[in-house]
Amino acid sequence: MKISVLKERQPGETRVAATPETVKKLVGLGHTVTVESGAGTVAGFPDPSFAEAGATVVDGPAAAAGADIVFKVRRPLPDEVAALPEGAALIALMEPFAFPASEIAALNAKKIAALSMEFTPRITRAQSMDALSSQSNLAGYRAVIEGAQIYGRAMPMMMTAAGTIAPAKVFVMGVGVAGLQAIATARRLGAVVTATDVRPAAKEQVASLGAKFIAVEDDEFKAAETAGGYAKEMSPEYQAKQAALTASHIAKQDIVITTALIPGRPAPVLITEEMVKSMKPGAVIVDMAVTQGGNCPLSKADEIVDVNGVKVAGFSNLPARLPADSSSLFAKNLLAFIPLITAEGGAINLDTDDEIVKAMLLTRNGATVSERLKS
Repeated sequence: MKISVLKERQPGETRVAATPETVKKLVGLGHTVTVESGAGTVAGFPDPSFAEAGATVVDGPAAAAGADIVFKVRRPLPDEVAALPEGAALIALMEPFAFPASEIAALNAKKIAALSMEFTPRITRAQSMDALSSQSNLAGYRAVIEGAQIYGRAMPMMMTAAGTIAPAKVFVMGVGVAGLQAIATARRLGAVVTATDVRPAAKEQVASLGAKFIAVEDDEFKAAETAGGYAKEMSPEYQAKQAALTASHIAKQDIVITTALIPGRPAPVLITEEMVKSMKPGAVIVDMAVTQGGNCPLSKADEIVDVNGVKVAGFSNLPARLPADSSSLFAKNLLAFIPLITAEGGAINLDTDDEIVKAMLLTRNGATVSERLKS
């Protein structure tokens, strides 16, 4: 089948949905690959590298012409949808819970089979396809790097003849994939790290990375994880108790990283304005949930807000700040998924009962098929 890789046009998006490595493997599997010119330039993959891997490089959206499958990192903008071949499959991070009805209708008008990488089930067989995890892992790393840069002081303890520099204190709020990587990165940089999460399983994970766990461990805490491994939204009563516990802790921290997200819901508020004002000048908050409203109400997307000397940073696309690595991992997620929709002889096959494919399908044959989008 023909696979087309299109250039990203969302503002600030530096990633690409294929790399020369994955293109070579797709060609080896018998597929034809077309890459839009300039698609990988910012990520460090120039057009000649794709050509050498066996792809055909084509200028502009015409690269999608005749495609059976279109690869993108982010869902296409309306003008990009117009250039998609009718009936093609589209695989990308579709941001399904923020999908305007008009854009869904545009996909259905062209009978596009849209598959959302965010809906990859959290099962063992799908781990190699889990783009949310691959991108969150890099985002957690980058959040600490950004926080350390804004903080502007040394992270590890340093003992010199002129005196001793105390290690930075880093507090990670939310211990999913991003949070665990943030803990590991801050520890590698020499910081004293504490962390909190509403999921009981996180306590052992935090300890295994050499950090200290902080949480209200009541009965609600013990049942605060969904079957899919995500954190449940906690009751207002629990949130109040947790806020009281963390308020005094936050006041002593140098860098706070917040990562708490609930699929399809606004991000929970973890750090109030009062807590921010209790922090010492020079402290930093990196709000990784800013695109869903933020874990701190003072954060603004892609801005650093100064609150009495405390810097509140909201980065809406941290993986795009590591384009080569994030592109490489995302491209491998797509490569792992392709065999699930490849029929004998190399043709595309979406008529399958595979639970992974069924979970990821949003639209097909002019209709919205995802129950999660309908609800």
